Amino acid sequence: MQFKLGLIINPVAGLGGSVALKGSDGENTAAKAIELGAQAKANTRTQAALEVLVPYKDKLTIYTVNGDMGEKTARKLGFNVEVIYTANSVTSSDDTEASAKLLKSLDVDLVLFAGGDGTARNICHAIEDTIPVLGVPAGCKIHSGVYAITPKAAGRVVEMLVTGELVTLADADVMDIDEEAFRQGTVKAKRYGEMQIPSEVRYVQAVKNGGKETDELVLADIAAHVVSEMDEDTYYIMGSGSTVEAIMQEMGLDNTLLGVDLIKDQTLVAKDLTARQLLDYTHGHKSKLIITLIGGQGHIFGRGNQQLSPELIRTIGKENIIVVATKIKLHALNGRPLICDTGDSALDDELTGYIKVTTGYNDHIMYAVGYENQEK
Repeated sequence: MQFKLGLIINPVAGLGGSVALKGSDGENTAAKAIELGAQAKANTRTQAALEVLVPYKDKLTIYTVNGDMGEKTARKLGFNVEVIYTANSVTSSDDTEASAKLLKSLDVDLVLFAGGDGTARNICHAIEDTIPVLGVPAGCKIHSGVYAITPKAAGRVVEMLVTGELVTLADADVMDIDEEAFRQGTVKAKRYGEMQIPSEVRYVQAVKNGGKETDELVLADIAAHVVSEMDEDTYYIMGSGSTVEAIMQEMGLDNTLLGVDLIKDQTLVAKDLTARQLLDYTHGHKSKLIITLIGGQGHIFGRGNQQLSPELIRTIGKENIIVVATKIKLHALNGRPLICDTGDSALDDELTGYIKVTTGYNDHIMYAVGYENQEK
C-alpha cells in the first residue's frame, strides 16, 4: 500500500530571521529581507527531512504544489510526485491554504509542511484537525506544538509512519504572535486552534513556554557571575531571551530582548544586529557568545536567534560559547538534551556532547547537547 504524503513548503519562511526582521509575515517583509541579503532556506530544510525517506520512495507518493512550494525538492530526490496545485509566481498564504484544502480532499495520510507559526495558522485554517500534519521548522517563530524539533526529526516521524510503526495521534496547539509587536520587543502569543500530529515525544517539540523567568534572585546570581568573569578587550555577543536580558541589566545596558546585541568592556557597541553585521564587527577580534535556551523546548540555536549563523558559531568556537539557564528551566526539559538546529548538520554534529551551563554564582552543571537518536 502506497503512503500518500502531502507536502507544502512556504518558500519565504524564515527569510527575516538572519537580517533581524524577526519574522517573514507582512506584505513587504520578504522583499525587504532579500534586499538585506537574506537567503531562502525552507527548501533546504525540507530536503533534509525528505532525505530520510529516500530509502522508502517506492512506498510513498508525494502530493504537492508546483515549483518552490514542494515539487522541485521532491523531484530532486527522485520521489514519485503528483502536482495537485499550481501556485502564483509570487507565492502567498492563499496558495498555502488552497493547496492544503486540496490535500484534505485527496485524503492524504499526512500533510508535511515547512514554515513557521504563520504557515501553521494557514494550514490550520484550511484543514483544522481533520487529517494529521507535521511541521518542518523553517520560520523565525516556532511557538506552535505541531513542529518536529529539527528537519531530520520530521523525516524520522514520517519514516515511522511509512514503515508501519505504531504512532499515537494527539492534538497540538497552533500558536502565533503579533510580529509588529514582536519587532518592538513585546511577545503577544495567541492560540489559533489545534491540529492532529503524530505524537512521538523524541521528535516533536513542546509548545514554547511563555512568560518571563520569575525567579529574579537566581537570574541576578547568574548575571553577577557572568559579568564578573568577562574579559577585557573582548566582544561579547548577547543572544536573545530573558536570562541574557538579566546580564545586560546587571551592567546597566539597554537590551534587545528578542534580538542580538554586541558589547565590549561592559559597554554597548551595537544593538539588534543582523548575521552579516555580527560577522563584520567580530572579524579578527576575540569574541564570545552568551546564549540561553528556549523554555520547554531546549533549543539553544535555531529558534529566534538565526542571526547567529553557522559561520559565526564556527568562528567563535564551542569553547567560547557561554550557556546560561536556571535549573528550573533545565528541570522542565525532563532530561531531554539541549538542541542545536543551526541549519548546518555538520555543525550540529560538532556541537553535540556535553556543555557547561551557568546556573548561578560560581554554580555550573554539565548538560547534554543533541538528541542521541536524532540522526539514527
